[in-house]
Amino acid sequence: MRSPTDPAVSPVRVAALQTDPQVGVENKKANLAETLRGIEQAATQGARLIVLPELASTGYSFDTREEAYAHAEPVPDGLTCSAWIDAAAAHDVYLVAGLAESDGVALYDTAVLIGPDGYIGRYRKTHLWNREKLIFTPGSEYPVFDTRIGRIGLLVCWDIWFPEVARILATQGADVICSVNNWVWTPPPLFDEAGNCMASYLTMSASHVNNIPFIAADRVGEERGGKFLGCSLITGVNGWPIGGIADAEATTTLYADLDLVESRFAVVWHSLNDLPRDRRVDLYDPLLGYTGGTPLPR
Repeated sequence: MRSPTDPAVSPVRVAALQTDPQVGVENKKANLAETLRGIEQAATQGARLIVLPELASTGYSFDTREEAYAHAEPVPDGLTCSAWIDAAAAHDVYLVAGLAESDGVALYDTAVLIGPDGYIGRYRKTHLWNREKLIFTPGSEYPVFDTRIGRIGLLVCWDIWFPEVARILATQGADVICSVNNWVWTPPPLFDEAGNCMASYLTMSASHVNNIPFIAADRVGEERGGKFLGCSLITGVNGWPIGGIADAEATTTLYADLDLVESRFAVVWHSLNDLPRDRRVDLYDPLLGYTGGTPLPR
């Protein structure tokens, strides 16, 4: 936050909810109820932007496409989105959360953005992890949504391993990136000597090199033989976690106070360092394809 003589332009308390949803249509009602309780609790703590994990209303480990269809809903008219829309309005919050989306015969691993005035937009996961490729259709767009509290970009889980995603969102003017995740336990080593996992470092790195805060919400628990990693975090524009990294096992909620438009004026170490201006787009944009979006003014 800025000083009393140079106040924050968009001061917002944000929250990352680390939950334990379980797959199975018999669990959908309980999963949704848990998200609503978490939203209400975070709102009572003053949170205005609340982020839940990937597939927060369904659980993750679908055995078959038929099972995934049974869990999926249209966006934004399905039961889950409708409940989240009502919750966002009731608590005057912005909400980012993951669910399984059905659109005709296509299934998407989707993150939705909802505000006090209703549904704002969605992001369909573009990088599918492991067996997700057998269930979901990959998305093809990286939208940035302009809201009253700032410009919000979304990504989902495995996307953080591809630095292009955060960079494209940054070049389109995102003020904050909300990352909904189901990070899984993989072959060791999972944690370094400091107790941190690679996903946390990748989030910190993406935040740092793009000078943008991240709100990364992961899930915990076990499901059909798989285990989930926790380690949710919220970073400042410098990439360092605010208030630490969440436990790998426990459900919890992280909070941080951010100026959501700080990235528009924050410098990197020195007044002459400016990430957008210092990028040599004349050399590598034609190779990397970063010229497709229309940058918003900073």
